[in-house]
Amino acid sequence: MSDDYQDGNALAGPLGEILAFDVTTAEASCACCARTGPVATLRLYKRAPGLVARCPACEEVVLRMVRTPDAAWLDMRGITSLRIPLP
Repeated sequence: MSDDYQDGNALAGPLGEILAFDVTTAEASCACCARTGPVATLRLYKRAPGLVARCPACEEVVLRMVRTPDAAWLDMRGITSLRIPLP
């Protein structure tokens, strides 16, 4: 048994620092066409039960968000990376 790792609770502090930001300023890279640009430039559709954001270049779905009364579900499998500017 190795002590080289910590459990996921160790992510609470570092992720809490970067997830409390204006996501529209972050740069997302599309997993389909590799286009990189601000989240604010994605095309948002509200016809589904949640929000669906598509790449403006290739129109692939890059982000989905659904809210329920007690939770939010976020699917970002269409984004290969998210560059978050830090102050």
